[in-house]
Amino acid sequence: MRLLMVVQSYFPFQERGGPVVKVRALAHGLSGLGHDVTVLTADLGLSKYIAAGMTAEKIAVGWLARENGVKAVYLPTIAHYRDITLNPNVIGFSRASLRDFQLVHFFGLYDTMGPVVSGFCRRYRIQYVVEPMGMYRPIDRGFKLKRLWHRNLGASYLKHAAYLVATSEMERQELIEDGVPAEKVVIRYNGVDRDVPATQPPQGTFRAQYGISADEPLIVFLSRLIPRKGADILIDAFASVCPKRGYLVIAGPEGDPAYVAGLRQRAVDRGIASRVLFTGPLYDAAKAAALQDATVFALPSRYENFANVAAEAMAHGVPVIISDACGIRSLVENRAGLVVAPEAEPLTETLRELLSDRTLYAKLKDGCRGVTDELSWDSLAAKMQAYYELALADGAKPPAA
Repeated sequence: MRLLMVVQSYFPFQERGGPVVKVRALAHGLSGLGHDVTVLTADLGLSKYIAAGMTAEKIAVGWLARENGVKAVYLPTIAHYRDITLNPNVIGFSRASLRDFQLVHFFGLYDTMGPVVSGFCRRYRIQYVVEPMGMYRPIDRGFKLKRLWHRNLGASYLKHAAYLVATSEMERQELIEDGVPAEKVVIRYNGVDRDVPATQPPQGTFRAQYGISADEPLIVFLSRLIPRKGADILIDAFASVCPKRGYLVIAGPEGDPAYVAGLRQRAVDRGIASRVLFTGPLYDAAKAAALQDATVFALPSRYENFANVAAEAMAHGVPVIISDACGIRSLVENRAGLVVAPEAEPLTETLRELLSDRTLYAKLKDGCRGVTDELSWDSLAAKMQAYYELALADGAKPPAA
């Protein structure tokens, strides 16, 4: 199958968050199943990576890079507003190359690339699916602009999709509640690399870097630093549970500088500033080192479509604490972690229980592998392939009378 994946941000721009890692892993998984996969994305500063040794070739519409059988086309960005980019070459690419593909998979909403390419898909009668990635209900900011996008660019884009791909039961229910026909919504979880434990840095690398002894609790939070993610709740819970010993890692790119400043001050006010490590974003080996040495991974998010990094923590054999507003909760609860309300008191009680109850901790640690097996990208790529086949079969049927 000749597949095109369209996404606003793609590797190597990992600072753009979990979707970059997810789309890359799915693309590689589908390529491993024998599909011809191309990713269409925005050039967000590729020149610095090329200067650092990344291999890419100049083509008519931008840059072309190849990795593990997957081709990535980066379109020049002439302007941007927050995460929305303007990429005029998307029109030239669509006219020249879109008919080479049998199916298109769009990731995310609130951009211009998806609606433009989907318009050409409808013109050329190419089936496509849309994966909203938790964005269907506007969150965080830009509510008026997002509602405007839905009324204009998004209307035909979503209406003519063969399927909308939800990454959790929670997201599927939200899509249906918001008016998407149930028969158009399919579920495919986000995945994780089961081989991470075999490729990570030696155990103790992160603790040695920061002078943390092997017997001290190490709680790791890793996500974009914005209010929705709940790092403020975690600082309060950690201060109560670990008033004198233990470390809390707050890792991730700064999405809201004022909020990050408030987090630092919160740690000072609670008298734990010397044991709260603000590391900035962690990628690849640095992220693996932190997760490998963690005692517990915690993400008390006030809303999380899936929680990819919780899955990564479980792949490292680390029990997790997540909120009941995380889409991955049904896979985690009492198997590889505990689920709480995103509030200080229940989080405090749960963190204290997990750090003090050795039997419970061992049970959840043992359960990490089972959950990770369910989230293997190999099996999830095969599931996505099945949905593509259904979409193509539906597209081959004559229109209903």
